[in-house]
Amino acid sequence: MVSRGATALGRATAQIMIGAEDAMDAASQAAEPQGPLPAAGEPVASATSADGAVDPAAAVGPAGEQVVEPSAEASVQSSVEDEQPAEQLDRPLPEGVRRRVVGLAADALGGLPPADLPPSLRPYAKFTPARRAKYAGTALAAALEAEPVFRLRIADRLRLGQPDLVKALEAGQVPGAAEPLDVAAAAYLLRSRGWTRLVAEAGEQVERAGAEDAAAEAARLVEKLQEELTATRTAARADLDRQRAEAEGTRKELETLRKKLRGLESDTRRAQAETRKVQAELTSAAAAAAVERGAAESENRRLKHRVAELETALEAGRRSAREGRSVEDMRLRLLLDTVLQSAQGLQRELALPVTQLHPADLVDAVVPGSASPHDVARRGLAEDDPALLDQLLAIPQVHLVVDGYNVTKTGYPTLPLEQQRLRLLGGLAMLAQRTQAEVTCVFDGQDLDVPVIMAPPRGVRVRFSRTGQTADELIRQLVRAEPQGRPVVVVSADREVADGVRKAGARPVASVLLLNRLARS
Repeated sequence: MVSRGATALGRATAQIMIGAEDAMDAASQAAEPQGPLPAAGEPVASATSADGAVDPAAAVGPAGEQVVEPSAEASVQSSVEDEQPAEQLDRPLPEGVRRRVVGLAADALGGLPPADLPPSLRPYAKFTPARRAKYAGTALAAALEAEPVFRLRIADRLRLGQPDLVKALEAGQVPGAAEPLDVAAAAYLLRSRGWTRLVAEAGEQVERAGAEDAAAEAARLVEKLQEELTATRTAARADLDRQRAEAEGTRKELETLRKKLRGLESDTRRAQAETRKVQAELTSAAAAAAVERGAAESENRRLKHRVAELETALEAGRRSAREGRSVEDMRLRLLLDTVLQSAQGLQRELALPVTQLHPADLVDAVVPGSASPHDVARRGLAEDDPALLDQLLAIPQVHLVVDGYNVTKTGYPTLPLEQQRLRLLGGLAMLAQRTQAEVTCVFDGQDLDVPVIMAPPRGVRVRFSRTGQTADELIRQLVRAEPQGRPVVVVSADREVADGVRKAGARPVASVLLLNRLARS
């Protein structure tokens, strides 16, 4: 562990020294002259801000008067003629000056007519200045160097935007407060006397500033690396001491673990012996379970075979019952046909005359013995008169349907539901015995928590509605189940129930009528 700490310290020291050498190399490279112009497509940032964009239409002179731009063609032509073949750069344009020249050309390009642009720059005429400088930087630099007319047009735009700087350069003076890059870029475009010297001086000044910055940065980096080296050495020594302490603790812990391991090995051997014993017991238990499972499966197959035999016998019994009913139906039909044919033959032999109808027979009236609940007189008896119910129940084959809870909650609502049912069913049983009418009592069963255990009274059919069904729906269903023409009387104070059963052909009566009739008996 001590050797690992020393190795880490040596590695950190080597990295710090390599970083210091790289910083010094970077500083020396920054002091060397810049290389040639960037290749085509290299993004170039414009040094001209958005606020410094040249607007030829709004240019003014030093005294505030409107400067009228002369004819571009005449001005450029005269400038080309006046320009003397003179100075040439002995090395590529410095990178800082190049970027500033490209930025000025990109700003001024949008104000030139398309016809005055070189063919290589016309696709970029509608770009913004920033996009022109980025995508057309190489093309702009090449056009400025190879097209004197285009360069002078850009110089004219510069003359409108920065008239003081241009006048000073044309007079052979350099403004003291002007930035060297702006001066070199303007001199490159104007090609005034001594422009190569200004461009070279600006490039050298920029290179010197870059070299000084690189040297300062290298010095700061070396100082920082030295501080990091000192901190690394201190941390390495502290880490070495900590690792030594940890190694001592680890040695003691290892000794303790060895003792525990010997104890665990002994426990493991005992556990393995116990495991072998349990496995033997499990094997014997599994064998016994397999025997029991085989016996259970055999019994299950026997029971399934027995169930299949019983199902076959049941199906055969059902089939025999269906065939027996079919035979009985056929015999009844044959007997009925025989009776009908015999009656027809007897009518022919006796020459019985056909019954003749009279006009009085066609008048709509109630024939004795065939009255319905709707034919019972209503004017002579009140709706709550028990005699009205007696008349209705005297109709042959009448069916009395009672809305149970509607009657009990009208007559004795204070009693518990069970007592209400028992009291009503007792009265209905006596009424059915006296009138011999069919009586059905319906109770609402959708709120019952448990089944109702009760013995229906003799002569009274008791029904509870199913879950999700009300007693009213069950009453209407019972009425619709009766054949057309059978007299049905429904006892309920619910108007909706009364209207529904009336449409189905039944006679509704009020609950108080039944209560009065039961009270009288």
